[in-house]
Amino acid sequence: MMNKSLITILAAVAISTPALIAPAMVTPAAAQVDLNVSIGVPPPAPVYEAVPAPRAGFAWAPGFWRWDGGRHIWAPGRWIAERPGYHWTRDRWARVEGGWRHETGHWDHEVERHGFNHVH
Repeated sequence: MMNKSLITILAAVAISTPALIAPAMVTPAAAQVDLNVSIGVPPPAPVYEAVPAPRAGFAWAPGFWRWDGGRHIWAPGRWIAERPGYHWTRDRWARVEGGWRHETGHWDHEVERHGFNHVH
């Protein structure tokens, strides 16, 4: 027979799992995994990509260097569905203590971008 604390833990996991998984299903960007791993190798210079002509309902996410298999690999730019009231902040590499960390591209609310504290 299972002891009471194990049953309590299993019940908590069963209840929490949908709450943890549901936000990742809302948007493709939320489903991306960012482990915040620091590496000692700086990314190479960006690859030049011609930005395509605008597409209605989409935003251009520029390409970036991703870390895969112990090396940098270029991930080309891509179209992503627009989110009204938001702007795309591109993927980037930040210098951190001990190396470099990839910061995943994400949507920022226009209010945060412009520093407004009120809603119309």
